[in-house]
Amino acid sequence: MRPPVKLHTQPAFIVGAVRSGTTLLRLMLDHHPQLAFHFEFEFAVDQIATDGSFPTIDGYHEYLSQHRVFQLSEGVIDPELTFSELVNSFLEQKRLRENKSIVGATVHHHIDRIQHLWPEAKYIHLLRDGRDVARSCKLMGWAGNMYHAVERWIDAEQTWELLRGEIPADRQLEVRYEDLIVEPAQTLTTICDFLGTEFDEAIFDYAKTSTYDMPDASLINQWRKKLTNQEIQHAESRIGDMLTQRQYELSGLPIIDVSAAEQRRLAMQDRLWRARFRMRRYGLPLFATDFVARRLPLTGLARRCKDKINTIDNQHIR
Repeated sequence: MRPPVKLHTQPAFIVGAVRSGTTLLRLMLDHHPQLAFHFEFEFAVDQIATDGSFPTIDGYHEYLSQHRVFQLSEGVIDPELTFSELVNSFLEQKRLRENKSIVGATVHHHIDRIQHLWPEAKYIHLLRDGRDVARSCKLMGWAGNMYHAVERWIDAEQTWELLRGEIPADRQLEVRYEDLIVEPAQTLTTICDFLGTEFDEAIFDYAKTSTYDMPDASLINQWRKKLTNQEIQHAESRIGDMLTQRQYELSGLPIIDVSAAEQRRLAMQDRLWRARFRMRRYGLPLFATDFVARRLPLTGLARRCKDKINTIDNQHIR
């Protein structure tokens, strides 16, 4: 008989917007002798419906076969497992590979669906200034201007606000990226205590085995030095109130009212910027072929394009 699948009842999840420092925090925790933290784990929750229903197992297997991050994860698919057993097995595989006692993962979106799989999970919410998050998203080619670049931060923060009200206080911890950078040992001690273990200096070994350097306070508030006044105003026109609620100081620039005509111009600029970025990264032939294959749809051709795009994206991982 096959051994029963270990169902983790209380894994820990780092949640927050992309480009908010979650990779740095995950690397730190993953170097702790007792903590195993999986990188981006959205493939465990993205296929769960908004009503909490799980995908068919065959459909999920097909989804994983084309998922770039899963392909990098070393996850092994046991075809006899149910959906919930399978995603639990991915956490258990991570824990066993590293022979550690506590397991967790990072999730950036659909974080509200985690509770459908792990109703007793712990959450570490990593909060970073939305202007720095948006600036980083723009540099990644995910948005063409700051007005649209703030959207990932807005979505993550609004989803967390709704979710946190459903989670007992002892299973959630708020961590500011700025504190993690300025006072890393103190902040990480608080996180380790929350996770049920003690701080260990081995956490900082991440700098020896990754492309991430030790915390540098000069990286905080980059938006003040790297954004134009107009870019700051575009961002604050959408997230000014949210920043203030989270105790981030506004720039002091006049808050502008973006007209409907300006919103249309910014939306067009955003689409063109993202298209040009993809053309530069993937080349015009692949960009055009992928565009056509996904819209007709030509399933086989679309999959081959996706495989090529995944290969190129993997070359840009930091």
